[in-house]
Amino acid sequence: MTEIADPPKTAPATFAEHFAAIRANIEQVIKGKPEVIDRSLVCLFAGGHLLVEDVPGVGKTSLAKAIARSIDCDFGRMQFTPDVLPTDVVGVSIWNRETRTFEFQPGPVFANIVLADEINRASPKTQAALLEAMEERQVTVDGVSRRLAAPFMVLATQNPIEHEGTYPLPESQLDRFLMRISIGYPSPAAAVEILDQHGAEPIELSPVVSAQTVTAMTAAARGVYVAPALKSYMVELAEASRQHRSLSLGVSPRATVSLQSAARALAASRGRDHVLPDDIKELTIPVLSHRLVLAPDAQLQGGSVSQVLSEVLASVPVPTTGG
Repeated sequence: MTEIADPPKTAPATFAEHFAAIRANIEQVIKGKPEVIDRSLVCLFAGGHLLVEDVPGVGKTSLAKAIARSIDCDFGRMQFTPDVLPTDVVGVSIWNRETRTFEFQPGPVFANIVLADEINRASPKTQAALLEAMEERQVTVDGVSRRLAAPFMVLATQNPIEHEGTYPLPESQLDRFLMRISIGYPSPAAAVEILDQHGAEPIELSPVVSAQTVTAMTAAARGVYVAPALKSYMVELAEASRQHRSLSLGVSPRATVSLQSAARALAASRGRDHVLPDDIKELTIPVLSHRLVLAPDAQLQGGSVSQVLSEVLASVPVPTTGG
């Protein structure tokens, strides 16, 4: 897919229509999880990357494939194990005996939507190679820098239950993910739909928008207005987290920028050209929770980061205007 240099403007109503069409398309294969789909798409249009923490078999791979198919983009997958090398991620130059030149063979990171399955099973060196590509949106092999595709989103997964043989991501690398979500088990009704679908003719999703449209929508989301009062509100939330007795690591400036980007994309998905306080409150936990570290005392008492963020939200006055 090729990046357009100057994407056309996307009106709020048009953005919302495209967003709803993509969501409806994905819902054909991801049953009973509208909030998961919405947050995944908000992450995409905010220009970020998504970390999905969940047990096997709940639809993480299906979600990534459905997003790629719905927006007519390339899909790449990396199944991480300790022996996966950085070159398996970014690519490698191979000697061609016929032409007597080195030819670059791109790795799966050159796709638009990249599933990094069980990222915490990769060695720290391989994790760093992927996370550098996520941050820089380019890779350098043999001294040559190559831009990655646009749009570009990494959907990384890790199993919160199994820890043996894993390399937990450090806080500095977790901070590279715009959002962390959990898919969870389906409701009984959705589980029945999944059983009905299994064994039947596989659903082949058709694209509902183009990659260029996604690029235009991402640019439009960046233009959503955030009132000064709301910017101050996000800064106050960050300050409150840093001063909270239950946290040893609070919200970073990068996290505040991520929260603003996500709130803009959420507002655009709802047909608005401005952010409301509710947009920020709704996204505070999925955008910030993985970046914070509980203090030892809070861990011993069975506390959680989500609980602390709920306390932070309750302690900071909400602005009365959002536009």
